[in-house]
Amino acid sequence: MGKNAQTSGLPKRELDRDSLFLKAVLRFVDGDDCGEVRIRNLSAGGLMAEAPVIAKRGDKVELELRNIGRVTGYIAWVAQGRLGIAFDHPIDPKLARKPVGQSKVELPRYLKQHNAKRQPLAHGQRPR
Repeated sequence: MGKNAQTSGLPKRELDRDSLFLKAVLRFVDGDDCGEVRIRNLSAGGLMAEAPVIAKRGDKVELELRNIGRVTGYIAWVAQGRLGIAFDHPIDPKLARKPVGQSKVELPRYLKQHNAKRQPLAHGQRPR
């Protein structure tokens, strides 16, 4: 098995895959822009997409995935309007499922507004 083929002793093909329907922007690294593709399943190591593109095994690609950003990889297989892409580096596929713009970012304590109203300081008074 290759260096990317092991995660917890399982072959890469047996990693958990999420079935879903997402759109992503696909671009060949050599410069050809393919436009949107429909992602049908996604795992940490790759994805399967439907796309009306002419591609061959080994072509280097870049994808722009929602909530994840730019991901690089290569075409692992092509069959009847579908293609498999193996990522160069693992991703967290659960991030792609999160609604856009709905993540709650925890603010540092010093930026949070306090519920208690504070009285303005009188002249010469020191803060507590």
